Amino acid sequence: MAIDSGNAYANYNLGRLRFVAHDLGRARDLLRAALESKAEFAEARVVLARVLEELGDLTAAEDTLRLAIAQRPEFSGALKNHGTLLARLGRWSEAADALRRAADLDPADADALYELGNAWVRLDKPELALQAYRAATTRRPDFAQAWCNQGNVLADRGSRREAVDCFSKALELNPDYANAHLGLGNVYGGVEQLEKATAHFRRALTLEPRLALAQLNLGIVLCDQGMQGEALESFRAALALDPAWPEARWALAMGHVPALRAKDERLGEIRQRIATEFESLEHWFDANAIQGGYRAVGIQQPFWLAYQEENNRSLLKTYGQLCARLMGQWQAQRGLHARGTRAPGPVRVGVVSQYFRHHSVWHAIVRGWFQKLDKARFSLFAFCLDPEEDAETRLARSLAARFEQGHIGLDRWAEVIADAQPDVLIYPEIGMDPMSVKLASLRLAPVQAATWGHPETTGLPTIDHYLSAEAMEPPQAQDHYTEKLRMLPNLGCYVERLSIEPASVDLATWGIDDQVPLLISPGSPFKYAPEHDWIFPEIARRLGRCHLLFFSYRVGPLAERFQARLRQEFSTRGLDFDRFASFIPWQEKATFYGLLGRAHAYLDTVGFSGFNTALQAIQCDLPVVTIEGRFLRGRLASGILRRMGLPELVAPDDQRYVDLAVRLADDVTYRDSVRQRMRSARHVLFEDLEALQALEEFLAQGV
Repeated sequence: MAIDSGNAYANYNLGRLRFVAHDLGRARDLLRAALESKAEFAEARVVLARVLEELGDLTAAEDTLRLAIAQRPEFSGALKNHGTLLARLGRWSEAADALRRAADLDPADADALYELGNAWVRLDKPELALQAYRAATTRRPDFAQAWCNQGNVLADRGSRREAVDCFSKALELNPDYANAHLGLGNVYGGVEQLEKATAHFRRALTLEPRLALAQLNLGIVLCDQGMQGEALESFRAALALDPAWPEARWALAMGHVPALRAKDERLGEIRQRIATEFESLEHWFDANAIQGGYRAVGIQQPFWLAYQEENNRSLLKTYGQLCARLMGQWQAQRGLHARGTRAPGPVRVGVVSQYFRHHSVWHAIVRGWFQKLDKARFSLFAFCLDPEEDAETRLARSLAARFEQGHIGLDRWAEVIADAQPDVLIYPEIGMDPMSVKLASLRLAPVQAATWGHPETTGLPTIDHYLSAEAMEPPQAQDHYTEKLRMLPNLGCYVERLSIEPASVDLATWGIDDQVPLLISPGSPFKYAPEHDWIFPEIARRLGRCHLLFFSYRVGPLAERFQARLRQEFSTRGLDFDRFASFIPWQEKATFYGLLGRAHAYLDTVGFSGFNTALQAIQCDLPVVTIEGRFLRGRLASGILRRMGLPELVAPDDQRYVDLAVRLADDVTYRDSVRQRMRSARHVLFEDLEALQALEEFLAQGV
């Protein structure tokens, strides 16, 4: 095609056509020719910038856009393109400024608003991001991407119902939108609706097989359902998509810790594989100088290790040192430091927890601190990692000298905690959520401690002390911890008397004969080690007529696998499981208390004991049968019973556990005498100021 080589508009129009045809070199030359003829031609500069961007010359593209904006400051299209290019360069603050100006100049431009929302997300300004996405969907209701990203922000803030609505709207507009399925999977995974999460991740991967994040997150929810083999396949697939992806490599290593063991799996072999994987992960990070390795920390945790009745100190030390190393690099890059010298006034005690709400960690451990620590001596700062709240959250807020909640992202949380300048920082449940382990791997206070919300050593060199309880630790317990063990008196905590208001229950509702002894074992499936499964059919065989009641866990596949394992154990011993036992759904508190009140014995889980449920049973006059385990996590109920002066309810081994359960179920006189002694002694379990006073002394000495 022949054109007037000096005609700027002809060169511009042909340059645009060549750009659309992806003839980038020719398009560049034509647009430059247009600008030689007409230097003030801002539209040509905008198109030229897009061509240069496609050619990979981002610096020249940005220079070109800057000149276009200088020539026409009110050119909204140039501002929008500049903002998206700056975003691509990672210059998010500048991008947000350019996109905001573009949206102000052209309020109908939904694309500019969408890109502005993306910039605000990267700048950790979720409220502004939501405003931008909502404005984009108002202007263009069929904008599926904006609905999806709005859902992502809402999910991060804990507004899960609204997030589901947004993702569902995106899928209504585009049923094959993989990222919306990914978002729904993330929401359902976060509330442990794992089967729904699995379905959405699988659908996302069907639509977009190379969507690595869906592959990774699928592996995580499969792990949580006990589907270890499939989970490892997903992690390997994610790593194949991006061999240098730290999160995928980390998850692959952590995925070797099983949630639930089969009867025929040898624990020693499992633990050797875990040790090999942890060491291999360490070497992988040594060999791969990857920026952003800190993002892997916490993506998947060795949570299930605590449910193996072995000393995990060595394994968790390897894990903890790697966590601290990666997070320490991140902290150094950002120049965040723990407080140096202490300011005058009360000791500043920060508590970092996901559970400032109705939860066992709050009720058993943390609530008493906020209620009873001397406020003249100690200022308690609550750093609530969970955006949801209930009445207990509001109570915590009213009791705290400072209450922080709702922040999104590691950067913001670390800044908020460092800004508070705590003298002592306590993490009640390290190992139960990703953010707490990331933060605990940093040095944000001169003194840092963990306690037994997750009753296991953290392995983290950044955690100086482990706060435990004299009544619940075995001799030589220090050998189980990388931290310095600090044992507070008695149960080590201040727990208020429980408000027990049992509902009237009809056992026939669940097909239970109310004329036979009822024995309740309310543990989660992963608390039951297969080597102790024989206890339950043996109790049934000895009693002849009884009912063993278990509870279906909220993660269905785990409960199903545990139930199948138990059924096999009963069958092996010639007993019909359905004649002697059943699983029912988790119950509301009042109904659960009603069941405890009707039962003859509470069968504690062996190796990983119950604490809150054991207290509830005792308040309901239900005798507890337990074994004193080798570690803190297996001695929670035995600590309670010994504190009450009832050591005979603590069996030394499995056989005598069976003997004790049978006697309590069969011998009315003995059972009634135990109940009477429990009623007389249980007051010692509650409102223990001695433990709080010892904690105060620890906090004062620590600074």
